Amino acid sequence: MSNVRWVLHVDLDEFLAAVEVLRHPDLAGKPVVVGGRGDPTERGVVSTASYAARRFGVRSGMPLRVAARKIPDAVFLPVDADVYNEVSRKVMDTLRGLCVTVEVLGWDEAFLGVETDDPDTYATVVRRSVLDETGLHCSVGIGDNKLRAKIATGFGKPRGQFTLTRDNWFSVMGDLGPIALWGIGSKTAKKLDAIGIRTVRELASSSVDDMASRFGPKTGPWLVALGRGAGSAEVSGEPWVARSHSRETTFQHNLTDWAEVAEHVWRLAERVTADIRAEHRPGVRVEVKVRYAPFTTHTTSRALPDPTLDPSVISAAAVSLLERFDHERQVRLVGVRVEMSSAQ
Repeated sequence: MSNVRWVLHVDLDEFLAAVEVLRHPDLAGKPVVVGGRGDPTERGVVSTASYAARRFGVRSGMPLRVAARKIPDAVFLPVDADVYNEVSRKVMDTLRGLCVTVEVLGWDEAFLGVETDDPDTYATVVRRSVLDETGLHCSVGIGDNKLRAKIATGFGKPRGQFTLTRDNWFSVMGDLGPIALWGIGSKTAKKLDAIGIRTVRELASSSVDDMASRFGPKTGPWLVALGRGAGSAEVSGEPWVARSHSRETTFQHNLTDWAEVAEHVWRLAERVTADIRAEHRPGVRVEVKVRYAPFTTHTTSRALPDPTLDPSVISAAAVSLLERFDHERQVRLVGVRVEMSSAQ
């Protein structure tokens, strides 16, 4: 029997929290929350919560103060990016050691391109290899393309694996809401619901022409394709290259003086410019994010007149974007992102 090409999606379980448990074994089984500077009395958001903490409703992106109200006795720890980078590198090296194509998606996940006639056994080998080499558990989604593999991982969590292909797509996904699809968020799901599309099966059977007229010539057909489970099966082993760099800061007290907001945006833009200068890739677009009190976020961006590495030009462009925000509202967070030209 000839080998068949499969896509496997590897996702480390509760990655940041799991790394912290490896560093501090006494935390095993306890509700652990990683985020910000690890102080729930300060403003910051949850980066990762252990499964023990998730049982109390703590989720990534949640304000640390809210997490502390849900679990007053949880262990709160600061984000330690250097350690997570090193552990992630070891995981990815372990996957590459299996002689497969590895497409890194981030700290804690990757796609594998695998030639095998027994993907289930191969997924088991992957999970055991990662555990043996790093002490970390992962879940694996098996699919005939990236979309299905990515979604399958969710059904395999934690510490398991699941297969999702054209053959079982609708039996598994058909009656779920469109938000279960990778790429559809709450806003799009609400728009679909408003036109009577409430399941993956209904989305898949929608008219491509009708969806194109409602959502646009690219987005409409893409949504229908998602509903049908269509997607690329190409896994690239090329090194991941960042498209942009960003910096942000959360204020411990809301800012009401927008001149002060502008000062922070200027300094953040200078720091981001230093980041892109280190890569020798000029900035081509600047984006500013403002989170109003209590927790509403807006972003806006504009293209730079010419690609540049000049911090004064980039900072001035970022500050100018503040004109588009409501200066009557208080600000709890600002961020600056600079999109770079293509890697040389």
